[in-house]
Amino acid sequence: MDFKKINKLTDDKLLKAGKLLIAQPLLADATFARTVVLLCEHGIEGAIGFVLNHPTSINLGDLMPDIYPYDLNVNHGGPVQLDTLHILHRIPETIGGHRVKKGVYWGGSFELLQDVAGDTEEASNNIRLFVGYSGWSPGQLERELKERSWLIGDATPDVIFDTQPQDVWKKAVLSLGNEYRYLANMPTDPNLN
Repeated sequence: MDFKKINKLTDDKLLKAGKLLIAQPLLADATFARTVVLLCEHGIEGAIGFVLNHPTSINLGDLMPDIYPYDLNVNHGGPVQLDTLHILHRIPETIGGHRVKKGVYWGGSFELLQDVAGDTEEASNNIRLFVGYSGWSPGQLERELKERSWLIGDATPDVIFDTQPQDVWKKAVLSLGNEYRYLANMPTDPNLN
């Protein structure tokens, strides 16, 4: 294993909005095992992101049937404030929002979401909804990087919007380069190897 390359991928200087936090294959934390988190905000007050590969069986119509009677899936964004709903999307001209990186926006108008959510195909191709979020207090994420809990990769709209949740972790690991290919195929239980 090339520890120089791993050190480069766990360098806290890389932490910024638009990066992926890719859980190391053997991360023992049950909440974040084999997760990929899109980092949307990082600063002196901490960090906020959304787990990209934890879908739920809930859809938007289940949460707000009178306002949004649609089958748009809602994902589990993380363990913080599970009573909040968040939008990641790639249609700022329609919904608005804060640019996380080129082609990826966070937030926007829930009123305008209503217009888009009715077109199931457009909505499912361009919008990801999350209940809750992943949050870190100041310095917490940096400590987790020093403990080698996460690898850092570049987010792409393809990973966020076009990849099935069960394939996100593997695709994110493979995006780190050929030298990480072995991690993508590592079993969740090394005893099964």
